[in-house]
Amino acid sequence: MRRAGQFTWLPVLGLWLGIVVAAPLWAYEEIAVSDGGSLVGTVVLDGKVPNPKGYNLTTLPDAIYCGRLSDGQGWRLLQPFNVGDGGAFREVVVYLESVHRGKPFSPFSPSRVEARDCRFLPFANLVRDQHDVLVVNTDPAMHDIQAYETSHLGPRVLFNVPLPISPKYPHEAGLSAHFHKHFEGAPVTATVKMTKGRHVFTMQCGFHAYMESWAIIQDHPYYAITDTHGHFELTDIPPGTYTVKIWHPYVREEIERTVTIEPKKEATVDLRVIAPTGRLYANQMVENPYIRYTITEDVQSQIVPTLEKQRYR
Repeated sequence: MRRAGQFTWLPVLGLWLGIVVAAPLWAYEEIAVSDGGSLVGTVVLDGKVPNPKGYNLTTLPDAIYCGRLSDGQGWRLLQPFNVGDGGAFREVVVYLESVHRGKPFSPFSPSRVEARDCRFLPFANLVRDQHDVLVVNTDPAMHDIQAYETSHLGPRVLFNVPLPISPKYPHEAGLSAHFHKHFEGAPVTATVKMTKGRHVFTMQCGFHAYMESWAIIQDHPYYAITDTHGHFELTDIPPGTYTVKIWHPYVREEIERTVTIEPKKEATVDLRVIAPTGRLYANQMVENPYIRYTITEDVQSQIVPTLEKQRYR
């Protein structure tokens, strides 16, 4: 099992994540917005979708069950860039920078992250400082939550706890590539307490390195996550001129536009992200991966992608 001191990628990403926003020195003021406008638009990835991450399943626990989602050759792929038709960039956070006052936050319910098919879902999320996050395991495999806060200051461990398995699973479920039921284990609830200057919350499984979930700290209600069409919408915005930005954990470039919101009118902005190139992560998958481990045909034949056969390209 890997522990916090063994991660090398989080400090590197922390350098990228520092472009998000400076820690606010003010408290957001909730007011009634009677003449607010709205902002709609899309986010598009322009260029070739970067290669996914690649993890050799024979070196990690639960290879048979987690291998239901794999490439058929013993590799689990993690694609951080969720891109649809026409370059629609999904699971990207769009937000207005430095909004001091505006509509109230929605009634609070904890941000939920679910371990399902050896993935943390959703990949991108929104959380609030000093509020709870709820994590639940629906797999017949043990998971381990390693949660961090990070920015250009580097990562800091927030909590590290096991994620229980539902007692409804038979013992052999985790050893099978053909068990498809999902029962929820006891939920784990933890309070997010960020330190000054850190704006990003991230989780990884200590047993299965390909399980990641990321979130940005939401300091006002004008944040949205793009849908399956790369579309977003922000509503009840006080009239004025704002800077709209995007956030994605693996996009280094700062993307921003200036928008003017008029009373009771809808503004539109389309944001284009140039696809990053080069090596984005240490374990980036390549077309012919160098295999450091001996994978016999017998072992490989047991890792069957019965849920989904992933494709490198």
